[in-house]
Amino acid sequence: MATLPQRFDPEQCQAVTREVLAAHRGQPGALLPILHDIQDRLGAVPPDLLPLIAEELCLSRAEVHGVVSFYHDFRATPPGRQHLKLCQAEACQSMGVKALTAELQDKLGLQLGETREDGSLTFEAVYCLGNCACAPNAMLNGELHGRVDAEGLLALLEEQEAQA
Repeated sequence: MATLPQRFDPEQCQAVTREVLAAHRGQPGALLPILHDIQDRLGAVPPDLLPLIAEELCLSRAEVHGVVSFYHDFRATPPGRQHLKLCQAEACQSMGVKALTAELQDKLGLQLGETREDGSLTFEAVYCLGNCACAPNAMLNGELHGRVDAEGLLALLEEQEAQA
């Protein structure tokens, strides 16, 4: 996984955003695809871009901010090089994810929603990965893993870090 800048170059962000906006110009319901494209290219949707997006789509800043803040997948800063999402929904709760979360927080030295200072890992809560029959579930760097435990996730993290 490529290292993403923790601080954004405003000129690069503006250029990327203008390219994405041009690619979606005239497309009905383009806000979500635009936000996804920007995040795919920059690693996040920097808050400074919201007025530009709102103006292009003839929306208020509040409308754009409301969409960005409603959907948990949109972020204002890029995630770490490794990105671990741990499902906290009901099926995973029934299979012990609360204890798993506590164990991982202790072993990783991170709380849910935090990124290591060196940018090596982001640890996040998600609310359903759509794999309820195999709870508890995690997603590491976009790859779904079911019936996870702390030992297995830590081994996967080490394996992924070694390949990077």
